[in-house]
Amino acid sequence: MKRLLMPVLAASLLAACSPTYNWRDYSSQDAPFRAMFPDKPDVHKRKIDINGLPVEMTMTAVDIDGTTFAVGSAVAPDADKAKAALDAMKTALVRNIGATITKEKVSAAASAGAAGNSQRASIDIEATGVRNGTPMKLVGHFEARDKRFYQVIVMGKEKAMTPEHVDQFMSSFKLL
Repeated sequence: MKRLLMPVLAASLLAACSPTYNWRDYSSQDAPFRAMFPDKPDVHKRKIDINGLPVEMTMTAVDIDGTTFAVGSAVAPDADKAKAALDAMKTALVRNIGATITKEKVSAAASAGAAGNSQRASIDIEATGVRNGTPMKLVGHFEARDKRFYQVIVMGKEKAMTPEHVDQFMSSFKLL
């Protein structure tokens, strides 16, 4: 009996260890960014209105057990409208889960380079809320570089979001 039980127990343990997170490097074909996604991301484009600014947004996203890892990117007519889009995206996502922002950091910079003047702005947030009776969490990075803007988010059930996975995704986002 013992000889039969050990292989069955070992097989069940191995099956339970199947990797849910299969991290892979992703380079966007539409926007100059790279990120590590926890699985092969889907890419969708759609026209949206961001507080009166119509844009075509490209969303690159993965859902792992109800937690969404996503990068959205779009181009505004000018740098000021791209910067204004950051706050509008942040507000819409926070409202989506009925959240309250618990941490927020805002930064802006302008620099001169070989290609001319460059404007950058970013907002980093953490927010918690409740959607359909379930505690939710949102970690977001919203960035504008000249006319292009990005939203980088992890959003899902608060208890299912591990700090290690959130940090891995958020810190992997790089503009090229």
